Amino acid sequence: MKYLCQVWFDGAILDAMTKKEKADLDANSLNYDRDLVESGHMIIAQALQPPTSAVTVRVRADETSVTDGPFAETKEALGGFILIEAKDLNDAIRVAAGIPLAKLGAIEVRPIHEFGTK
Repeated sequence: MKYLCQVWFDGAILDAMTKKEKADLDANSLNYDRDLVESGHMIIAQALQPPTSAVTVRVRADETSVTDGPFAETKEALGGFILIEAKDLNDAIRVAAGIPLAKLGAIEVRPIHEFGTK
């Protein structure tokens, strides 16, 4: 059985950390990922860029709408995760609009955070 472990936290906590604290957190996270790989638990792990980098895609009556941020209605819950490769955000939005559940819910499109880059 597979599980998606969503990591939710207050971004202000990270903003208040020193560079050393952030580096320690990154190192601890990567070490734990390695432990999970060695134990056979890891499938894939990625850190997401901040919610401000996200867009939400909805399709209603064959019309695609895109809004900034992860502003899905509160009655909506995460029902799945699809990791895609796209040439840019517009390409990713096009792919998200083709997901059948976009007609019933919302697809949040968020870039993956690359460690070691700015």
